[in-house]
Amino acid sequence: MHYWIDGHNLIGQLPGISLQDPDDEARLVGWLKQVMARKNDRCTVFFDAGLPGGLARDLSSSRVRVVFAHGRTDADALIMGRIRKAPDPSAATVVSDDREVREAALQRRMRVLGALEFARLLSARPSPADADAKDPNPRPSPQETAYWMAEFGAEEDD
Repeated sequence: MHYWIDGHNLIGQLPGISLQDPDDEARLVGWLKQVMARKNDRCTVFFDAGLPGGLARDLSSSRVRVVFAHGRTDADALIMGRIRKAPDPSAATVVSDDREVREAALQRRMRVLGALEFARLLSARPSPADADAKDPNPRPSPQETAYWMAEFGAEEDD
């Protein structure tokens, strides 16, 4: 599954992250990287007003792409552009609280989640810390191993 996320909508629904925090976007991206690795999913998170705008390569990873709006546009407009151009609308889920974005996604028969619903869905899953507490010798899944090997540019030994 690929999620298209309105980042500032989601920040407002997560405990421990505040829109007033100057590092709120980086903190959200760090959380999303952990969650997407655990779920073996991917997402693109869109934020308003980033300089210089566009893909933030330094924040992005193989599972989480980070895009900042620039100029006279905003995250909602970027998401709506993706919705209109999606070759396979069923391949993505839109996470937004904006009525116009949600309606555009529903017209394309895309799955739509509100930010609070998405936060609850992902937070309901056991965290890696919970798993470690139950298993004194936890082992990463093959997906987790592949993710981290790709993150660090290493090749797995067979």
